[in-house]
Amino acid sequence: MRLVIAAAALAGLLWAGSARAEVVQAGPTGFIVRAESTVATSPERAWRALVRPGRWWSSEHTYSGDAGRMSLDARAGGCWCERWGAGQSVEHARVLLVMEREGLRTLRLLGGLGPLQEMGVSGVLTFTVAPDPTGAKITMTYRVAGDAGQGLEQLAPLVDMVLMEQFGRLVRFTASGSSD
Repeated sequence: MRLVIAAAALAGLLWAGSARAEVVQAGPTGFIVRAESTVATSPERAWRALVRPGRWWSSEHTYSGDAGRMSLDARAGGCWCERWGAGQSVEHARVLLVMEREGLRTLRLLGGLGPLQEMGVSGVLTFTVAPDPTGAKITMTYRVAGDAGQGLEQLAPLVDMVLMEQFGRLVRFTASGSSD
């Protein structure tokens, strides 16, 4: 099943334009996952899409089962949170940086996504949106570090698969207004 999901995510990335995704580095104490895609849309539209994860993130990878319950307060100290039911909530990540310099926009978040949260790892997720001659170039990098006893190199391919699915959904949502 995971192979089917990974293949679908890769197909979505390729459909959206030039795309690359990979585990850049993996070892017992951490890993780096990176993805990049060029989308035929304005950098402004790409940025607006990025800061609305509830519109493009998969409901299958949420705590509540409904990605529409996610919100992102895109300012330093802001929360990428999910709220549901009678006071239930989770902070997926905390916003560290929102910046624009010379047309390059950066969103940086701190958090261990999904099961990484309970492992006590440190995860830094960085998105950039840059102007490109054909539209906007979106880049995602997730750096995870933690205790060597966690065997993080074994988790890298799984995290890569889930993040690539989400990145593909972001790219499709940016390009067409639909993540499916």
